[in-house]
Amino acid sequence: MTSPSHPATPPATSGEEAQPPGEREVVLAVLVALAFVVGLVAAAGAIAFKYLIAVIYNVSFYGQFSFELDPNSYGAPSPWGPFIILVPIIGGLMVVWLVKNFAPEAKGHGVPEVMFAIYHKDGNVRGIVAVIKSFASALSIGTGASVGREGPIIQIGSSFGSTLGRRLRLIRSQKIILLAAGAGAGIAATFNTPLGGVLFAVEVLLPEISPRSFLPVVAATATSTYAYRQMIGAEAAFHIPLWTQMPADSAVNFAEIGLAAFTGIVLGVAAFLFVRVLEFMEDKFEEMKINEYLRNVLGMAAVGTMGYLFMLTSGHYHVMSVGYATIQDILTDNNMGVMLLMALFVGKMLATTISLGSGASGGIFSPSLFMGATLGAAIGTAGQWLLPDAGLSVPMFAMIGMGAMVGAGTSAAMTAIVMVFEMTRDYNIILPLVLAVALALGVRRALVVNDIYTIKLRKRGRAIPTDRTTNMFLVQPAREVMSRSFTVLDMNISVTEALTRVDIETNRVIVTDGQRLVGFVRFATIPYRADRFGGQTLGDIMKTDFVIATPTANLNSVVTRMSRRERSYAIVVDTASGVPRAEDVVGVIDREELAQAVVRNHYS
Repeated sequence: MTSPSHPATPPATSGEEAQPPGEREVVLAVLVALAFVVGLVAAAGAIAFKYLIAVIYNVSFYGQFSFELDPNSYGAPSPWGPFIILVPIIGGLMVVWLVKNFAPEAKGHGVPEVMFAIYHKDGNVRGIVAVIKSFASALSIGTGASVGREGPIIQIGSSFGSTLGRRLRLIRSQKIILLAAGAGAGIAATFNTPLGGVLFAVEVLLPEISPRSFLPVVAATATSTYAYRQMIGAEAAFHIPLWTQMPADSAVNFAEIGLAAFTGIVLGVAAFLFVRVLEFMEDKFEEMKINEYLRNVLGMAAVGTMGYLFMLTSGHYHVMSVGYATIQDILTDNNMGVMLLMALFVGKMLATTISLGSGASGGIFSPSLFMGATLGAAIGTAGQWLLPDAGLSVPMFAMIGMGAMVGAGTSAAMTAIVMVFEMTRDYNIILPLVLAVALALGVRRALVVNDIYTIKLRKRGRAIPTDRTTNMFLVQPAREVMSRSFTVLDMNISVTEALTRVDIETNRVIVTDGQRLVGFVRFATIPYRADRFGGQTLGDIMKTDFVIATPTANLNSVVTRMSRRERSYAIVVDTASGVPRAEDVVGVIDREELAQAVVRNHYS
């Protein structure tokens, strides 16, 4: 309600209300151009991050300064021997110091923090997060913590996109688009999967999908992938020599389809366990009555010990760091037995959840690929033993397991399918892969609704939707939503007189200055006292934060204009003239009408 001593200036009623101070909306072409810049920065970040990990890994494990590191090949045993257990402990202590003192958002696997920024912080991610996340995650990965590269690069890309949007004072929706574009560009560059990067932004991050959001994301991911390939190369993330020899028209047999379905069910249960074990570890470490540094020492000591035990028993550290070498070994020339593969699955799950629970910084995407590959390969190996004449391929089921674990754990089913296809570049896997991912996601959803990203936000009390359905009520024309219960009165009429003319429980008053529409009063929202309005007119108490809409305008456009101009309601007029008048008013859209439209959409 406007104070009598500060009467509001009536807004323009031509439908061209000004933007709130300090915010602006750029046209789509400019937004796409900005996305190109975001894509270039994401690619540069991915390249710098790759070499930073290499330097830290070589120094930590071998005492050598080198930028050379092939993550798909096993490294030689560290000369430190059993003292390798101390490496993740030392790295972890540095990570805790960085995160604690500079950017608490950099803790953990990163994606929940980006989602939190989208839904609860107007798309604002601090620029310092990109810097701290880069160093903290490179230290975690380079010193052996069981985390992945994608979480950091997602935060790097999203942080730059958000910062650019803030510096240009863009409206919230366009800030979020640039944020999502940066995250998708980071994924695309990290795994050399441009389509997967687009789908990740669409499935996991963007609250809505339209050309205005999709095109900038595509521009950013294409740019980042091209720039990364120019600098690093265009090789697929994993090399599958077995499948390059398979005929393009080879059919998937019944045994493969059946085992793929079984794999999907098993991986759905595995994804459920991953979600629950990570939740358990984060809770237990948080409940410890010791400081962050001691928690991290306990966790990283456990991870280092597991890695060293695998070195003693199998010849490699396996569960430490990202684990791409183990995945590549399984996909190329797997000689591992079922027991070792199962041990690797369990070991990686424990190492990853302990790493993240105790304060490491990094992603869960790469560990999910590792767990999916080991469990899928175990199923494929058992299938070969049970069905020796079925022509089953262990690498094929490893890849199916990778897709199923990622899709079920993150709820990004299409992202997982497309990324596995891009990483292998083999079409033969698509049919069993789609089946397995769908079943895995269905099983995980039946066991726990929240995924590895959203469960963390739910525990904070700041949950986001687990399902994003089309808001069908937004396509309704304004005439189907508006209330036709209103009275038009002059602004100079006293409040006392107006109260005698309207039904204060249901009616609304459209206020005019004799010609133009200048305000709106809803008495039902004003606490009534007999002496309150003595001497006041409608012009003194009216609200002026409205937009003008036509009966044929869809509700989406009306709500969008109300949001961008920070208005509370809409007056619906049916006129061909430029200046709507009192006789043109046909309805009102207020909070009550919007709430009823939402309820009808969800429960009708």
